[in-house]
Amino acid sequence: MLPQLKDLVNRYQPDIIWPDGEWDHSDTIWRSREFLSWLYNESPVKNTVVTNDRWGGGRNHGGFTTTEYGSGKASLERPWEECRGIGESFGYNRNENLEQYQTSRQLVHMLIDVVSRGGNLLLNIGPAADGTIPVIMQQRLKDMGEWLKINGDAIYGTTAWKEAPAQKDKTVFFTRKGNDLYVLLSSWKQQVTVPGVKAGSVALLGFKGKINHKQQGNNITITAPSLSPAEFEGSHAWVYKISNAF
Repeated sequence: MLPQLKDLVNRYQPDIIWPDGEWDHSDTIWRSREFLSWLYNESPVKNTVVTNDRWGGGRNHGGFTTTEYGSGKASLERPWEECRGIGESFGYNRNENLEQYQTSRQLVHMLIDVVSRGGNLLLNIGPAADGTIPVIMQQRLKDMGEWLKINGDAIYGTTAWKEAPAQKDKTVFFTRKGNDLYVLLSSWKQQVTVPGVKAGSVALLGFKGKINHKQQGNNITITAPSLSPAEFEGSHAWVYKISNAF
């Protein structure tokens, strides 16, 4: 295996190496340390390559943690990524029924939750035997893409808001990018209060109208606008952008 891995690295110079299925043996049997030492010290991608943590030996090696289907520990102390399929299988499984696939709404909410906690979502697509992408998977991806066209500013290039207050309401999430704070709602609310923040302005992504908000000390309360479907195309989740938040 090691000669093949080195050949892949030398020939294609990958950005990421993502091993899997390591749990049956230790890092010693897999000779992971030997390979990683070569990868990070001698290989042509030694200064740029990124690896996951699946090298045996308790997942102590690699650059980022990989949780799977919500299992495993993740923290802001180390980069992490949640990986899962749209259904319950990673490959295409013709025995799966509709109920076993995540809905578009569930997938958007999963994306929001992962990113708000500082992670990346790796969503697996399982092609059929002829290489085509099953229509149900195409539909889920298209819906997520439509949501991201409107709200992607709250996802791409953002980090977790480390100062975020503890929330009893599990439908409110936060991300941050520079001086801007994003409030992501998986459930529509007439009002939402963000504690510990002062703001320059507030906007609802995808909506051109004015958003009313009230500053009370270090808390800001945002009042939702009255909308009709013709005025706003967003669905699944909604995002307020608080500009120049401090």
